[in-house]
Amino acid sequence: MQQRLQKLLSQGGFGSRRACEEFIRQGRISVNGEIAELGAKADPDSDNITLDGEPLHLRPPKQIYIALNKPLNVLSSTARHKGDDRATVRDLVKRPGHLFLIGRLDADSQGLVVLTNDGELTHRLTHPRFQHTRSYRATLYGLPDGDALRKWERGVWLPEEESRTAPCVVKVVRNSQGLAVVEIIMAEGRKRQIRRVANALGHPVRHLKRTHIGRLGLGDLKPGQWRELDAKELTQLKTPDSALRRSQQPRPPRGQRRPPRRRRDFRRPTARKRTPGRKFRS
Repeated sequence: MQQRLQKLLSQGGFGSRRACEEFIRQGRISVNGEIAELGAKADPDSDNITLDGEPLHLRPPKQIYIALNKPLNVLSSTARHKGDDRATVRDLVKRPGHLFLIGRLDADSQGLVVLTNDGELTHRLTHPRFQHTRSYRATLYGLPDGDALRKWERGVWLPEEESRTAPCVVKVVRNSQGLAVVEIIMAEGRKRQIRRVANALGHPVRHLKRTHIGRLGLGDLKPGQWRELDAKELTQLKTPDSALRRSQQPRPPRGQRRPPRRRRDFRRPTARKRTPGRKFRS
């Protein structure tokens, strides 16, 4: 069956869909001896597909989905950078073949990331236009008041980017000893976004942990541990948290709100006095 080339390449583990589109733009992909153009389709069972002249075997491999609790000071990278000897998530998950990373985290943050060879799912869960949710638990210095929380939820202006963050859900879990623990549900993923917003509101982050991607949670994974996802967990991964969508539904204007329901009165009615009717002669 014919499919778009970038999708076939991504499913075959040759990079993200964007990276595979770039291979095609650069003229590195050929189908049956002819250089392919972006948008071209091919059948991996009958067409000869090559990258830089080398034949590609694009039969989809067995799909792998792994949840990892990324520890602190481990890089969210599937390759080691030159001159940087810090451990990466691939040092923790020793599986053959190329794996994509869903849900990058800063080195000084910990929590849930997902590794997979499913390039199509990676695109769907990481591209900004799909608005897939991620949930975090952050420990903040100071006790944010209601005004600060409302500003955070509505969006905070970041002057270095000259733009406002997207709406999110922020709930205080507990306050103690000058620290506040908050839960954040968001669909936006700017670089170090939670830390920058918290700083702008005067409550720097002491500790940050991602707890969910979509509806998939860490479960009992300890830092550095990982597990393969079952079918139920894969569905949870693909399902966004509905709390963010509910919070973004606009309330109707005051004049258009539904009037309050009238309550029925179940008290026994008082008996009416009968008035004698007019008598008619027969």
